[in-house]
Amino acid sequence: MRVEVLLPQWGMGMSEGVINAWLKNVGDTVVEDEPIADVSAEKVDEELLAPESGTLVEILAQPGDTVEVRTVVAIIETAD
Repeated sequence: MRVEVLLPQWGMGMSEGVINAWLKNVGDTVVEDEPIADVSAEKVDEELLAPESGTLVEILAQPGDTVEVRTVVAIIETAD
C-alpha cells in the first residue's frame, strides 16, 4: 500500500514550510514516527515523522523547496 507523507501544520498560523534536508533516501526502510526530514516552519525547525512503517519509495519535495501545509512531500510503500 502506498502512503502519502503530508507536510503537517505544526502551528495555527503555519501555511508553508521549507524542506531543509531529507534524513532518509529513496529505498531506505522507515519506522512509524521516525524522523525522515528536517523542515523550517514559522522560524522553527521541526522534524517530519514517518506516518507509517515501510520503504521510502519517492521524494516529491527537494531540499530548499517551499511547500504548503498538507502537500504530499514523499511516498512510503508499506508491506500491506
